[in-house]
Amino acid sequence: MAKGIHLSGRQKAAILLITLGPEVSAQVFKHLRDDEIEQLTLEIANVRKVDSGEKEMILSEFHQICVAQEYITQGGITYAKEILEKALGSQRALDILNRLTATLQVRPFDFARKAEPSQILNFIQNENSQTIALVLSYLQPEQSSAVLSSLPQEKQAEVARRIALMDSTSPDVIAQVERVLEQKLSSTVTQDYTNAGGIEAIVHILNGVDRGTERTILDSLEIQDPELAEEIKKRMFVFEDIVNLDNRAIQRIIRDIENADLQLALKVASEEVRESIFRNMSKRMAETFKEEMEYMGPVRLRDVEEAQTRIVATIRRLEEAGEIIIARGGGDDIIV
Repeated sequence: MAKGIHLSGRQKAAILLITLGPEVSAQVFKHLRDDEIEQLTLEIANVRKVDSGEKEMILSEFHQICVAQEYITQGGITYAKEILEKALGSQRALDILNRLTATLQVRPFDFARKAEPSQILNFIQNENSQTIALVLSYLQPEQSSAVLSSLPQEKQAEVARRIALMDSTSPDVIAQVERVLEQKLSSTVTQDYTNAGGIEAIVHILNGVDRGTERTILDSLEIQDPELAEEIKKRMFVFEDIVNLDNRAIQRIIRDIENADLQLALKVASEEVRESIFRNMSKRMAETFKEEMEYMGPVRLRDVEEAQTRIVATIRRLEEAGEIIIARGGGDDIIV
């Protein structure tokens, strides 16, 4: 144990990577800069022998820091301190938090990410479009989707456009907006320019809004900025894109969604979409589906759109879990 106290952070990182093994270390290297990889490689090359006690100490320290950071993400510094003190004692908890908060960047608007979308809407609905876009860029996509759907239609597209075009925002501006919304500054806002927004941010948000809101925003954007609208649509997955999935993915999706949702979703779907679904069912199941859809009678468009939204959410969840692959627009995806 005493040896480990005198190791530098870089030496500990090198020993940790050796302990974790080459496969995990290779994955870690993918997230590092070239200069960091070079420094760690040299450090690893200089390691001759590490005793088991040192390994255990470094693994334990790494685990505690990861757990502490997770607690901070979940409930903030105060929550993390309370939990760590109960688990490790006051001094050890303080050591870990001091080490973390020296470099930790807590995202702005942390207070808002713990609030209900309706509460956030009350905060920002009367603000200008740029301010709303800034706040939504920092929230969870589910929260931002709900807030964006609740804004007046004439404001939705403008807010979406500003999120998509947002690059970096001055910390002074972020702090000023935070003061207005929460009446206090976050003590850990970085003094560097903070990246938020962009195409990916608005894609995540639009994938969570209802279909009506999605169409309103994209239709307006096609008029205001056709190139931006096209870029957003290329990266989005909408219900009709099911036709672009392979048979195996469609079969997996059918197993995970409610039959009632699929019947509703197919009620107004194109013949191409229907055929993609039916050919991936057993003959008996497809016939049953068609019969039940015939007997369903008229349905509300809103119910159909909500069913399609739930199906798209399931598809995105399966993709994130690595169970299916969605080829994005642009031809950059190579599947082997």
